Amino acid sequence: MLDTINELIQTSGFLSITIQEIIVIMLALVLIFLAVSKNYEPYLLIPIGFGMLLANLPLTGLMDPATATENGGLLHYLYQGVGLGIFPPLIFLCLGASTDFGPLIANPKTLLLGGAAQFGIFAAFFGALALGMTPSESAAIGIIGGADGPTAIYISSQLAEHILPTIAIAAYSYMALVPIIQPPIMRALTTEKERTTVMTQARPVSQKEKIIFPIVVTLFVSLLIPSAASLVGMLMLGNLIRESKVVPLITTTLENSMMYIITILLGVSVGASADAATLLSLDTIKIIFLGLFAFVIGTTSGVLMGKLMYKLTNGKINPLIGSAGVSAVPMAARVAQSEGIKANPNNYLLMHAMGPNVAGVIGSAVAAGILLSFFG
Repeated sequence: MLDTINELIQTSGFLSITIQEIIVIMLALVLIFLAVSKNYEPYLLIPIGFGMLLANLPLTGLMDPATATENGGLLHYLYQGVGLGIFPPLIFLCLGASTDFGPLIANPKTLLLGGAAQFGIFAAFFGALALGMTPSESAAIGIIGGADGPTAIYISSQLAEHILPTIAIAAYSYMALVPIIQPPIMRALTTEKERTTVMTQARPVSQKEKIIFPIVVTLFVSLLIPSAASLVGMLMLGNLIRESKVVPLITTTLENSMMYIITILLGVSVGASADAATLLSLDTIKIIFLGLFAFVIGTTSGVLMGKLMYKLTNGKINPLIGSAGVSAVPMAARVAQSEGIKANPNNYLLMHAMGPNVAGVIGSAVAAGILLSFFG
């Protein structure tokens, strides 16, 4: 009996676990705590945190690759959806099915706000280069500025897979902190008069326009930047399914069941790639800093473009909606609405802010395509 107990102890993970693995497991528990207790991006941080926990438990073999004689671990196979670039475009497919591009179509000028907010991506790219990161790593880090988790994961998997988990955690952490990070920047860059600006109701958009829009965008973007076709194409396919109104069951499935299934698989897979050697390094500190820098610059450039449009339209555009140009849908639009209400109780900016918000989704995918075309 004693021999059996001794053998069990010797083959258990308790004697094999390292200090580095314990630290990463503790970090995983922190992410789960923030998701459950503080409601910070729970749909992603719970599976990411649990994936980190599972992958850093010794002797489980969950991330072991397949060999000539043995199959690989469960998480190794799930991770292929990330490594092969499958899960992020599927997330875009589901996102397209749940997105209304009507506000953007009704006011095409807001596309400029979504485009301006992407400056954060390129600011962080050059910042990463200055800190000694490689061009591919810098491109992957820069995309955090788009505040678009799936895009960040997709670019990282294609250009810098070794820092993917850190980028994913940084991207989703800053997305969760949108209501904290953005308001001080918005108030600092705008005047009280600008914040109180009431925007007129946008024109109604016909179903015909909504059907034509995803087709035209797919053709234009894919011909201009072929490397962006997988993300933009899936986004627009999902939107076409939604706006066609002829397959409501597929729309409902994409908006709900499939979105949650892919999100779980994506989160667990990304978390499982977060080994101690990756997270416990100087590069992690650089990525966290650069991610925040990118997000701040993206918000700043969006608001400044909003101020310019406020001037050019003689006060018809509220600059606050420029902050929604980062593609954290719909959280960034809700923050613009909240700040607008604080300045003027009659100020309803949500639908106006959704224009640059969904433009930001397209913009981040286009920026990703540009970076892939240069460094992929």
